[in-house]
Amino acid sequence: MKNTTALSVVLLVALAGCATPPSDTPTSASRTEACKAASEQDIAALFDRWNASLQTGDPDKVVANYAQRSILLPTLSNKLRFSAAEKEDYFHHFLADKPSGRINARMIEIGCNTALDAGIYTFTFASTGSQVVARYTYTYKWDGRQWLITSHHSSAMPEK
Repeated sequence: MKNTTALSVVLLVALAGCATPPSDTPTSASRTEACKAASEQDIAALFDRWNASLQTGDPDKVVANYAQRSILLPTLSNKLRFSAAEKEDYFHHFLADKPSGRINARMIEIGCNTALDAGIYTFTFASTGSQVVARYTYTYKWDGRQWLITSHHSSAMPEK
């Protein structure tokens, strides 16, 4: 009986050790992602940052706003752009007409390290004076240092 009790105690201690993670193992609570606090104004400013990068005329500065894993569905091209090189190619041509964007209407939604900015914007092209009104959607992700675009869809309005 003494042997059985001692064996039971050893088994209980061993099982308790299995149920408790070692102190250097992350628990589910410590693996929870910390959410970056952001306001609607913070997210609206991301379009201003992107638009200011257009004003530089440098496609690389525009592409720097996009996450490595992201997609661009551009207004003036039928080709989907996934890689930085594909985005740079699009902006090289887009920037030639000296575009400047202005938000007409928008809705912003903010989640944990993600945000969405969708609405209507107008691009004015300084080289031609023409304008394009388009629907847009930007999704953003906080990468631990900055907000980056993960998807950008823009399409000209279907009705004139």
